[in-house]
Amino acid sequence: MTDILKLLEEDSRYTPAQIAAMTGKTEEEVKNAISEYENARVINGYTALIDWDKTEVESVTAFIEVKITPQRDDGFDRIADRIYQYDEVESLYLMSGAFDFAVIVTGKSLREVSQFVSLKLAPIDGVISTATHFIMKRYKDKHRAFLVEKEQEERLLFV
Repeated sequence: MTDILKLLEEDSRYTPAQIAAMTGKTEEEVKNAISEYENARVINGYTALIDWDKTEVESVTAFIEVKITPQRDDGFDRIADRIYQYDEVESLYLMSGAFDFAVIVTGKSLREVSQFVSLKLAPIDGVISTATHFIMKRYKDKHRAFLVEKEQEERLLFV
């Protein structure tokens, strides 16, 4: 049944009838599988992937590395629970390597993101340090390329 999940991840607008035709399952089997995935929280929601650079909305996205001291009995979970509660946090990942958490944050400006880090994220008990990286341009996200529209270059012919 993972073929259903892969198709929904590719395009969540597929109807059960379309998925059934693509997988060889009945429409009822697809509907039941989707319902089970939703109830088990395997499917956690449906979203559109927006290229905000093509809109009037001004925003800044940052990738923040966070080093923490794991908490006794709770490990990373207590601090993660505190961080992901903030509206500014789009995504939060536990990482291996040089830092513990990767936090993706979106704000209206560099200042807003900086204030989030300095006033909300860094003061959390257990946070040792943060390193903020501002995302300059998005080329690919969720398996989708954000095509860069280039102006047609006029070429001069030399004879």
